[in-house]
Amino acid sequence: PSHLKQHQPRNMSHRKFEAPRHGNLGFLPKKRTKRHSGRIRSFPADKDTSAAPHLTAFRGYKAGMTHVVRGVDRPGALMHKREVVDAVTVLETPPMVIVGVVGYVETPRGLRTLATVFAEHLAEEFKRRCYRNWYKSKKKAYTKYAQKYADGAKDIEAELARISKFCSVVRVIAHTQVKKLNLRVKKAHIMEIQINGGDVASKVDFAKALFEKEVTVDSVFNTEENIDVIGVTKGHGYEGVTTRWGVTRLPRKTHRGLRKVACIGSWHPARVSTTVPRAGQNGYFHRTELNKKIYRIGKSGDAASCRTTADLTEKSITPMGGFPHYGEINEDWVMIKGGCVGVKKRPVILRKSMMNHSSRKHLENIDIKFIDTSSKLGHGRFQTQDEKYKFLGPLASRNQT
Repeated sequence: PSHLKQHQPRNMSHRKFEAPRHGNLGFLPKKRTKRHSGRIRSFPADKDTSAAPHLTAFRGYKAGMTHVVRGVDRPGALMHKREVVDAVTVLETPPMVIVGVVGYVETPRGLRTLATVFAEHLAEEFKRRCYRNWYKSKKKAYTKYAQKYADGAKDIEAELARISKFCSVVRVIAHTQVKKLNLRVKKAHIMEIQINGGDVASKVDFAKALFEKEVTVDSVFNTEENIDVIGVTKGHGYEGVTTRWGVTRLPRKTHRGLRKVACIGSWHPARVSTTVPRAGQNGYFHRTELNKKIYRIGKSGDAASCRTTADLTEKSITPMGGFPHYGEINEDWVMIKGGCVGVKKRPVILRKSMMNHSSRKHLENIDIKFIDTSSKLGHGRFQTQDEKYKFLGPLASRNQT
């Protein structure tokens, strides 16, 4: 009978339109990073023992962006055998110096450092990083350690032998030569770089042979290789929900502002959920970008490092007037496709890719027809100073003695 039926609860309210959520929760917490110059959280897998020992990462400094014209070589694609314009980022990569080697043993809780061996002579910019205030210090860093090399380096050889015997992962300690750049920075950026390939003994021999030597970027990466870029994004400070999470603006006539979240949750539970977009810090986050293709690697001192068949005069990578907020590039450099995290001058880490590439896009050969070096401070008309003078002819300002 109808009077025996239990009372049916009324349906709860529902949203009028379904929509995906705004913003990715996989990147929480959105707070400023503690790793100001990037950190490699994982290296490529070291599976191929038959390969020669090699380094898997490098560090560079972001100089700026330009664009290139290239021919597409991707059969089946709409743009096959046609020309496209690609945005590219230029990173200055002066040679890094190897100053040590670290051996790790595998434990149930992850890797554990077994032994660390440093080189005999360490550069001043490396030692500066060990001090907060260099000019007030006694500058005694590693002076007693260097005495281990006095008596035939028995202690050093014993530690290297321990690494060879017990360790499964070998990494070198390397630092950048930041004094070669015009960055007003005197402390080197130090990082560990894993050695992949070969057995452990050959890894240790490879690392020891590199002590106090320079390693160039073209010995680590090749042109047309896909790499990962690790760094810290540009900071934007405290920002609202529309910019920070990409939520939709409210209608124009909304009272008390429209760049808001309309409802931040139900009455109960009487708390604001962690998944609701809120205002806060935006940018200066640690990020890893995968599969950036290297378009070109340039050497320092090569005045024609950027010249292609389309150019009237020989030219290097530095555009007319220099890269804005950076200046000139006088050391080795790497050109990668697309954008890259961070502001100008920020150190970024280049790491070998973690995956095996099979797609046509990743395996495509790059045929660069033209690299733009016109001024980045306006609508640049000329690629080089010589080209400008040839076009303008004799100028009174240039003829003054």
